[in-house]
Amino acid sequence: MTLALETPVLPTPRGPVSAAVVDALRENPPPASLPLEQARTADPYGEDLHLALHVCYELHYRGFRDVSPEWEWEPELLRLRAALEQVFRAALEDDLADRVDLAEALDDLLVEPVDGTGVSHHLRDRGEWWQMREYLVHRSIYHLKEADPHAWVIPRLSGRAKAALVAVEFDEFGGGRGDRMHSQLYARLLAGAGLETGYLHYLDHVPAPMLATVNLMSLCGLHQGLRGALVGHFAAAEITTAPSAARMAKALTRMNAHADCVEFFTEHIEADAVHEQVMRHDVVGDLVAREPGLAQSVVFGIRATELLEQRLADHLLDAWRAGRSSLLRAV
Repeated sequence: MTLALETPVLPTPRGPVSAAVVDALRENPPPASLPLEQARTADPYGEDLHLALHVCYELHYRGFRDVSPEWEWEPELLRLRAALEQVFRAALEDDLADRVDLAEALDDLLVEPVDGTGVSHHLRDRGEWWQMREYLVHRSIYHLKEADPHAWVIPRLSGRAKAALVAVEFDEFGGGRGDRMHSQLYARLLAGAGLETGYLHYLDHVPAPMLATVNLMSLCGLHQGLRGALVGHFAAAEITTAPSAARMAKALTRMNAHADCVEFFTEHIEADAVHEQVMRHDVVGDLVAREPGLAQSVVFGIRATELLEQRLADHLLDAWRAGRSSLLRAV
């Protein structure tokens, strides 16, 4: 099966700011103003802020059905997006206030706890099929556009860092084969799990902890000043994926899942084991050698990724241990 290229529909708002954004995108001409003050006081990890921010960012990807592409650079909407970004970024910086050097941040990514208690450990050891399906729904928000946000950093790099990152992206995009693009593999995984494969089909189902992980990528990708952070995010993802992918493959095998479900994760075991070294030495190493001042930005990207992934894991495991869905809507 082939990943459909349909344009997603606008989501259901989750508060006053996201309602204002969604309502505005349905209007032509645009409204004279948007709720900047409400944006500035929104919960930095809340549903309203992250849906509003996700909708704003999506205009730079595929956009939404019946929404003019002119909205991508509409000044009033960009002003609102900037206010939301400031709230989100300030919260991340406050939560990561202690200073960590780059070598330590990278080394920490390589540490695997002996008795892990994360989501992939849970799914491998005792997870149920309904929990696995929920997890796959959460991750669809990113994996159906896998590696797209990181492409924004390419023109902002140079030399070996640029060449090496493009090599990693080439693998993410299937090595020139459309059917091997990781987003395409994920669409097949969803179909194998009996789930919908449409791009952002599950946006109304997925809560803020998952949206925040994708919003971080878009935030860093759309700001030249955060290019180091985006490289840090990409490095964190590539370095930590192989062990978790191995656990996910075992979980799906234990659950007798369709082969297409298992294949997505086995592909990442092999690919990301190589990418780990490329990202650490050729991309991060060369970048900070050329621009030493970006070292702390790279650290921020790594640690913000870890923070948001932990928040997502806590949300998932708390819900499942209580016997309830981790989604806003059942699937």
